[in-house]
Amino acid sequence: MGDTTVVKVDSAHSPRGAMGQVHLASGASTSMRMWQEQPPGDPQPEVARDYETVGYVIAGRAELRTEGQVVVLTAGDSWVVPRGAAHSYVILEPFTAVEATHPPAQVHDRDEPAAG
Repeated sequence: MGDTTVVKVDSAHSPRGAMGQVHLASGASTSMRMWQEQPPGDPQPEVARDYETVGYVIAGRAELRTEGQVVVLTAGDSWVVPRGAAHSYVILEPFTAVEATHPPAQVHDRDEPAAG
């Protein structure tokens, strides 16, 4: 018999994280989350996380600031933040995006806002 761990997640009933993210499907080594209509605002504090992130912009515009670079993200763009890279985002227009993280961001407190 094949692997029976296939999971379907209805995002309307997904848990929300402390930073406003919607937790989607999560496997043993990768998870997905969605940021829905995040409002424009000041730069977020710079963080370095213990996971790699790949993302895709559905709508809106943001700046990704990482390791001395500023990358403008708009609908249709995708990006990568390597594990451990210091980075922050500035939301310029209401922003919706989906990200995958490896390993799963929400496990072992990897996804918790940094204490400061």
